Amino acid sequence: MQARELAIERVEAVQAQPDRRLRVAAECYPARLAAYGRAELTFLRWELNRGVLDPRSGSRWWRAINDRLLTDKIEARLVRADGGRASTPSARSWGEFLDAPTPLSWYRAHNHSVVSGYLDSEGLVDAELAVERFMINVTLARVLFTHALIERPGLALGRFARLGPRIADPRSHSVSLFLDLRDVFPPRYPLHGLSIQQVLENEGRLARAIDDGLLLPKVDRLYAFAAASFAEPRLTSLVSNGRFCYGRPDVDRAVREVTALARLFRVATRTRRG
Repeated sequence: MQARELAIERVEAVQAQPDRRLRVAAECYPARLAAYGRAELTFLRWELNRGVLDPRSGSRWWRAINDRLLTDKIEARLVRADGGRASTPSARSWGEFLDAPTPLSWYRAHNHSVVSGYLDSEGLVDAELAVERFMINVTLARVLFTHALIERPGLALGRFARLGPRIADPRSHSVSLFLDLRDVFPPRYPLHGLSIQQVLENEGRLARAIDDGLLLPKVDRLYAFAAASFAEPRLTSLVSNGRFCYGRPDVDRAVREVTALARLFRVATRTRRG
């Protein structure tokens, strides 16, 4: 059996047992690399607690994204053990991380899988509520911004670029400022009866400043950076003039006042275009 087929088979085996999915994901990080998996596994626990990975009442879209991430990791490990070449660019990125683990190679592997999952699963996102589609867009933007903190810190933080690699190291706890969404989105699924505006009003002060002050002013350039990093030009179609486009053009942040902290972040990290 080919490595990809075997990886898919192993992922299918955990479909009906979301908690077992967590154990399999953790097993993809051997002891020497366990710290690299901390942020990813924290996010996976958040997904499990929300119920989006439940095969009966959860989300086909969220499961598809996690399936892609898990399949790529498993395939990369199988190929590395047996020799040969992984079947997809994203799985090969995981092989490169396993061969030479660094914060940058981890982001390139993890985010390559996530981006590939988003693009390949776009047909599933229309089944989600508008507020969920908004959350899905913000999640991707945060993942790409955190990647930029490592690979293009000048784009992410301007004059404070030297802080980027320290903040975003996946082995550190500080990365949770960007990848821990418990202070950003409601913990339940589906979000019946909630509007995007209500979600924004309940967003934590620091989370709101990160989104409005650091991320959204640079969102088009962030996606262009990621598209070049992964040689995936389709990624640039997911934003336009600072607006989220993934799913439907109406997925966008509601109009709200920018806080003083967000304005400070914007001014302090302003970068030249180009």
